[in-house]
Amino acid sequence: MTEKADLTAVLDRAAEGGRITPEEALELYRHAPLHALGQAADAVRRRRYAGTEHIATYIIERNINYTNSCVTACKFCAFYAAPKSDKVWTRDLDDILRRCAETVELGGTQIMFQGGHHPDYGVEYYEEHFAAIKAAYPQLVIHSLGASEVEHMARISGVSAEEAIRRIHAAGLDSFAGAGAELLPERPRKAIAPLKESGERWLEIMELAHRLGVESTSTMLMGTGETNAERIEHLRMIRDVQDRTGGFRAFIPYTYQPQNNALKGRTQATLFEYLRLIAVARLFLDNVAHIQGSWLTVGKEVGQLSLHYGADDLGSIMLEENVVSSAGAKHRSNRMEIIDLIRKAGRVPAQRATTYEHIVVHDDPANDPVHDHVVSHLSSTAIEGGTAHPELKILSTN
Repeated sequence: MTEKADLTAVLDRAAEGGRITPEEALELYRHAPLHALGQAADAVRRRRYAGTEHIATYIIERNINYTNSCVTACKFCAFYAAPKSDKVWTRDLDDILRRCAETVELGGTQIMFQGGHHPDYGVEYYEEHFAAIKAAYPQLVIHSLGASEVEHMARISGVSAEEAIRRIHAAGLDSFAGAGAELLPERPRKAIAPLKESGERWLEIMELAHRLGVESTSTMLMGTGETNAERIEHLRMIRDVQDRTGGFRAFIPYTYQPQNNALKGRTQATLFEYLRLIAVARLFLDNVAHIQGSWLTVGKEVGQLSLHYGADDLGSIMLEENVVSSAGAKHRSNRMEIIDLIRKAGRVPAQRATTYEHIVVHDDPANDPVHDHVVSHLSSTAIEGGTAHPELKILSTN
């Protein structure tokens, strides 16, 4: 199906809302002209959001990293420390609540609670922390964790995944962030995360969460040595679950960062591969509402380009992020820069909620009330049990 006429027919069908097969998606990913691929994906976006197709969204959030102690030792990760290492640190609850307070003060609406698979942290740990956050800051959405953390905490506490999900949801978890998906197909997953659950098990837990009323996003780490066919298989696995549950709010692909990890940067996705994946994802995932561009890992300019390849959201203006940054993601941006990127892409910026409702639409640049300033040295306290944590540079304020 590599002849030009055949590819054009598939692109036209997808652009008009027709479902394409995994085999067709792979052919498009490998062979479709980049410009035509982007045009078709953008047509899908515009049709899906008819009436608001001129808008692109962002969210203000904070990633709170509660510990770097982790038993999974993923080869792509530069953040974790082995549990008995002298590099292990853990934040206490007071520190976590202080960071939540700062998030509220700076206009953030969402918390990403993100850390390692600590050998002692079961369901009870997350219940205590989520309940405390919700009691102190009920306005914050806790959009955190994923199937891997559920599997781990359930094992530590000796309960089922279903009980673990029910309990942390009751304690305050609003939705899952889709963490730990990495690559779902068996071969690449075993190569980079051999101690984690299988991709099939990851999806089983997400499907269970959806059926229990806890929605999530879905993610993909690309550029660790997977084949093109395995990238498309990852999309197929997500689409199949979404057909059954409808619980994935968004798909978020991001690129492997090469520093300070066991893979040593020997495999990376090119920026063109990333844009092609964004476009094919928009065409193939006809049952997933949102596609997010990852400016954090590919840079602001490519993030901006993703808005012309099917993405409708630029994700987070992060008040704190340490996990991906530890592997070399050094792209930084503030709220005004993201608003400007979106405007220069020919779209109207809108701050969104976790569930994608528009909070503020910046439709008049002359009367925009946003005035950002950079606050540095916000947090410089030493981490309990380890070395001093690097001072945080706040990326955006409101």
